[in-house]
Amino acid sequence: GRVIFCSSTAALLGGVGQGNYAASKSGLIGLARTLARELARKQATVNVILPGLVDTDMGRDFPEKVRQEFIDSVPLGRAGTVAEVASLITYLASEEARYITGAVIPVDGGVSMGV
Repeated sequence: GRVIFCSSTAALLGGVGQGNYAASKSGLIGLARTLARELARKQATVNVILPGLVDTDMGRDFPEKVRQEFIDSVPLGRAGTVAEVASLITYLASEEARYITGAVIPVDGGVSMGV
C-alpha cells in the first residue's frame, strides 16, 4: 500500500497569521513518519509532499501583491503547476517508489532549500 499526505511548505517555514495552518501541516509530518514506521512491516510506504505556491484557484485568490511576493521568493521564479505536483504523487504511488518511506519532499521551486 501507499499513503501520501499533501502538506505544505508552511510546515517548514510557518507564516504570519497562519499558526493554525502551519501547525496542522506540520502535524502531518509527524503522523506520516509514525505511520511509516508502523506500516513498514507490511511493506506499505508513507510519504509527505510539501507543495509551495501552485497555480490553483487558491493560489490565484491571493491579492496580486502577496502573490508576487511569493513568486519573488521562489528561486525558480514562478508558481508550480498542478501537473508538477501530480507527477510526484503518481511516482510515490508507483511500484518504483517502493523503497521510499518517511520522506518529506518539497515541490516548491526551491523555496524551502536549507530549512
